[in-house]
Amino acid sequence: MFFSKKKFRMVSMIACGILASALFTGCGGDSAGGGGTDKAAGDEIVIGSNFELTGNVAQYGANANNGLKLAIKEINDAGGINGKKIKIVEADAKSEAAEAVNAATKLISDDKVVALIGPAVTANVIAESQVATDNMVPIIAPAATNPDVTVENGQVKSYIFRACFIDPQQSEVMAQFARKDLMAEKAVLYIDSSSDYSKSLGKIFKEKFEADGGVVVMEEAFLAKDQDFKAALTKIQTANADVIFVPAYYEEVGKIIKQARELGITAAILGTDGWDDSKVIDIAGKEALNNTFFCTHYFEGDEEVQGFINAYKNEYNNDPNVFAALGYDAGKMLINAIERGGDDGQKIRDNIETITDLQVGTGKITMDAATHNPIKGIVVIETKDGVRSLRTKIAPEG
Repeated sequence: MFFSKKKFRMVSMIACGILASALFTGCGGDSAGGGGTDKAAGDEIVIGSNFELTGNVAQYGANANNGLKLAIKEINDAGGINGKKIKIVEADAKSEAAEAVNAATKLISDDKVVALIGPAVTANVIAESQVATDNMVPIIAPAATNPDVTVENGQVKSYIFRACFIDPQQSEVMAQFARKDLMAEKAVLYIDSSSDYSKSLGKIFKEKFEADGGVVVMEEAFLAKDQDFKAALTKIQTANADVIFVPAYYEEVGKIIKQARELGITAAILGTDGWDDSKVIDIAGKEALNNTFFCTHYFEGDEEVQGFINAYKNEYNNDPNVFAALGYDAGKMLINAIERGGDDGQKIRDNIETITDLQVGTGKITMDAATHNPIKGIVVIETKDGVRSLRTKIAPEG
């Protein structure tokens, strides 16, 4: 589904070259145009929404875009910022890295946006990063959890930020939870080998689990969109592991859990934020999800997130998922940066970098200026008979 880092750069460079004539600044040219104050002139502040609205990850992009639109609607309904309303110009990244670059280029050159929110997934954010940076337009990535999004070769990317925690935090939390809370000694990894997200999470879980004294006794793999997992699960069953770590997205996760229980596998099954969708229950079935645990960004029962959840239900007549929540968070971060005097790309960038103790949809966050990652809490959710409950909450570090 995703591209290698080398290909990210190639796609971005090619798209920039093709579309350079459309940009006032061009890729690598004079960078003043992207952050000019004319973009916030008049009665509107124009921002860009660059999400995957079509293609194979459209469900992620569409939900994140809904969360963003809710945050902007709220501030506009309250009178805007210093009398100015925020205007969202939407573009479709089409679930492809090259299209994410095309969309970002248009938003910057034609629509004169002061900032970009999105895309939803790592590959597409990395692809658009260079054209945004060259034009001094900050990006807030709501849900791209790979560390390379904001830091490359030890250097922070000046104009790229995120609203979510990163993959290593998720894997470390779940490895620690397996060892200390579940007292697990043996684990199996079952990863999506077509997903950089899944492979990265599996690698870090193994390192942390074994560093804490556990042993990963088996590693198996599947591919996104697979339907039948029973052959691999039959092998996994022979390992007699205490936990099975499945860092993947909800569609495959639901089927894996359902088929594992049908085979008689009773071990605890663990996962990460890719599980965080109510459709897991529909796919797996309520009873199959007993003795399963995953980490994510918030728990819907927490008092501090009720405002967001209720507002989302009122606006869209359904429950938000994690992508919607993170899209909302990114919108709140951008609003805060603009409210503190962000009338161009450079000022918005500076203000995002200094966000401190900001209440967003999933809780409170502070931006780590050294990494452009938010310092925020993480929760572990347990499911029993189809009902989710908070198993543990890990306070933010930093």
